[in-house]
Amino acid sequence: MITHSYEQCIQACLECMEACNTCYGACLKEKDMDMMVDCIRMDRECADICSFVAKSMQSNSPFAKQICQLCAEVCEACGKECKKHDHDHCQKCADACFRCAEECRQMAA
Repeated sequence: MITHSYEQCIQACLECMEACNTCYGACLKEKDMDMMVDCIRMDRECADICSFVAKSMQSNSPFAKQICQLCAEVCEACGKECKKHDHDHCQKCADACFRCAEECRQMAA
C-alpha cells in the first residue's frame, strides 16, 4: 500500500519527469545547441531517475530511501543546470527539479 508521503513524492517525481522531458524537447530546438548540451544531458538523466524512483516507491522497494537520496542529488544538479538558462522551459524545469529534490530528501530521511 502506498502511504501519503509516498504519494506526494511520486507526484513530485512524475511532475519533474514531465518538466525534464518538456525541457529536453525544447532544448533540442534552441539555436545555440552547444550551450544546451549539459542541460539536455541532465534533463534525460533526471527524467530517467524520476521515473525509476516513482516505480520503486509504487512497488514498495526496500531500496526506496536510497533511490530517493540519489534522485534528490540528480534533481538538484539538473535544477542548477537548468537555472543557468533564461528559457522559460528551463526555469520551469529547475523549479520542478528543486521541488522533487526536496520531496525525495524527505523520503530518504
